[in-house]
Amino acid sequence: MKYFAISLILTFSNIFLSHPVHMVKDEAFHTNKIIAHRGAWKAKNLPQNSIASLEEAIRLGCEGSEFDVWMTMDSVLVVNHDADFYGMPIESSTYKALLEKKHPNGEQIPTVEKYLKKGMEQNGTKLIMELKTSTVSKERSLSLAKNAVKLVKDLGAEKWVDYIAFDYDMCEKIIAEDHNANVAYLYGNKSPEELKKAGFFGLDYHFSIFRKNPQWINEAHDLGLTVNAWTVNKEEDMQWLLDQQVRFISTDEPELLFKLINNSNLRM
Repeated sequence: MKYFAISLILTFSNIFLSHPVHMVKDEAFHTNKIIAHRGAWKAKNLPQNSIASLEEAIRLGCEGSEFDVWMTMDSVLVVNHDADFYGMPIESSTYKALLEKKHPNGEQIPTVEKYLKKGMEQNGTKLIMELKTSTVSKERSLSLAKNAVKLVKDLGAEKWVDYIAFDYDMCEKIIAEDHNANVAYLYGNKSPEELKKAGFFGLDYHFSIFRKNPQWINEAHDLGLTVNAWTVNKEEDMQWLLDQQVRFISTDEPELLFKLINNSNLRM
């Protein structure tokens, strides 16, 4: 375990504050470009967005493990890709009600708090939090963004977490709540220059967007933005993106991407 925790004790006019702070060096995280999409689930037939798929991504040594976040009716943040959990709608269900359903491996739907705490037990694999756009209202989407940033701060998880979202307003809300947060936009309709001006960390577009607009990759590099492509599962697409020197590649096939990168390194 390569991080340590300390307590900061602050006293102001007889006010006593104690808050746990996790210290981790940025350079401790892997830098192999590989982001396991919904965790590393496919090869071992694990549930997507489960603690098990996170643990497998960590075991493989992926640079990041992506996961999806919704907010329940009673404002609990949970990890799941679809708007429903095995047929139970997340946004109109309480967290307690969702516990009636389980993944095939016996796991219950993870809370984001539990997921982050598991990820913070190591510091090789980053946690790539995708905030899902609410099906209820824009207000609820923005509330999810605010609550997510607050939870990350409360846990001292800032160094582990990068944020992504399709909803541009949610991205802006994250940046407003934490100016130091790494936020990348998913939808694909903003130029690198627009994202740079708005304070984004990077652009995270479907690989077909970069095929149509390859100049955006170099423009992003020149602006100091990171470039991630999703969801890349074919070797020829992976190789093209590696040749373009993108910073991250999100994939359901992290083992294949590891093999491709390792073979490329052997040829150098």
